[in-house]
Amino acid sequence: MKKFIKDDRSLIVAVDVPDSSALIRLAQATAGIPKIGGFKLGIEQGLDGLKSAIYTLHSIPGHEKTTVIYDHQKAGNDIPGMGEKFARKLKDAGVDVAILFPFAGPTTQRAWTEACFSEGLQVMTGGLMTHPQFLKSEGGYISDDTPERIFQLACTLGVHHFVVPGNKPLWVRKLREILVNELGEDEFTLSAPGFITQGGDISECGKIAGKMFYPIVGSGIYTKETPEAMRNAALNITKRL
Repeated sequence: MKKFIKDDRSLIVAVDVPDSSALIRLAQATAGIPKIGGFKLGIEQGLDGLKSAIYTLHSIPGHEKTTVIYDHQKAGNDIPGMGEKFARKLKDAGVDVAILFPFAGPTTQRAWTEACFSEGLQVMTGGLMTHPQFLKSEGGYISDDTPERIFQLACTLGVHHFVVPGNKPLWVRKLREILVNELGEDEFTLSAPGFITQGGDISECGKIAGKMFYPIVGSGIYTKETPEAMRNAALNITKRL
């Protein structure tokens, strides 16, 4: 398994901020914190100019080599042929890892995953969201067996990195068991959003997730009013890993 973060437990900072100045403030505030393993950029930075955002991040002292994860919120749901264009753009922008939530079916999941691999990108696959009324049993649209099917196919495609909902511990346990059966113990990483404002507990989720666990936290850090407060928030989170 090729890891995209060197430590077994690190914080991934979600950068869902409106502009480059906010990105700079966040990057400067968190620079030098040892347990920050990556930054997850989303559609706000992507639509403003992903390559420029990554250049800005890597220009901040302390973040020159920080892993960049791109979350298109949610990629992997268009026709299969769009996967190659998506992957090519991410690679050109300097992205290291692409997050896919391929709800559109196995043909698209396969095409987009393989396209990312062909461009040298790592892939993080997710199949379950943190918000309510997502699965059919919860009043949502998605069949309850969809997350399992997505994870199982991802394993056969060579994926070793996965996203689970940090505020749904029963599902974290269930999906982890699938990965152990498919890949083996310690042959995968779990990253998870859903903490702070969404009610998940990092310590609890970390106990279930196992050895390699990367919580994803954004608003719990970047909404703080001062750089010092952002830094303290990030430090407090890393102490719970």
